[in-house]
Amino acid sequence: MRVKICGLTNLNQAQEIVKLGANSIGFICVERSPRYISPEDIKAIAVALPHNIDKVGVFADHSLEEIAKTLKFAKLTSVQLHGAETPDFCDRLRQVLPDQIELIKAFRIKTAASLQDIKGYSNKVDTLLLDAYHPQMLGGTGHTIDWQDLEQFAPSLPWLLAGGLTPNNINDALSRLKPDGIDLSSGVERSPGDKDLTKVTQLFKQLAIVR
Repeated sequence: MRVKICGLTNLNQAQEIVKLGANSIGFICVERSPRYISPEDIKAIAVALPHNIDKVGVFADHSLEEIAKTLKFAKLTSVQLHGAETPDFCDRLRQVLPDQIELIKAFRIKTAASLQDIKGYSNKVDTLLLDAYHPQMLGGTGHTIDWQDLEQFAPSLPWLLAGGLTPNNINDALSRLKPDGIDLSSGVERSPGDKDLTKVTQLFKQLAIVR
């Protein structure tokens, strides 16, 4: 299973989290976020991580030019769109990204009806991410999606479950849903951008039970 730990700001924490078992590391490129990290600092972490680890830049309503520039400079391998990007925008971004770069589109799920918004993206992106809706925050809210709304969710693309996941509820989530991966941020933190390695260790112990 893909395990993405998002909102990293510290090199040592990123390296330890990879050692514990994470295969995707996420960096927040949205300046208004408390987990924001500059392209220069992303690059310093990304180049120090193993080549087989996904380095995901999280953007929200950035321009094509901003995304492409940051992607190249910071040595990212994946782009995650967490704003109101349209299928057309995703298509245009796909055209300017190198072929090997993964394009992830995140959706903030408020109700089961929100899942209808996903249909137009099926041939525009590589991976879907489902996060909890919050009126002021784009992600890292600590709120869970109503998992019952996702029990029949079976998209044609790989998908990641996000939204309020913690070491304490991950077994419950994965007993009810079958995502291709999970994405945690606030659930393994002491404060925004400062990960709690004890919680990350607990997460992987719980995942070993699930497996």
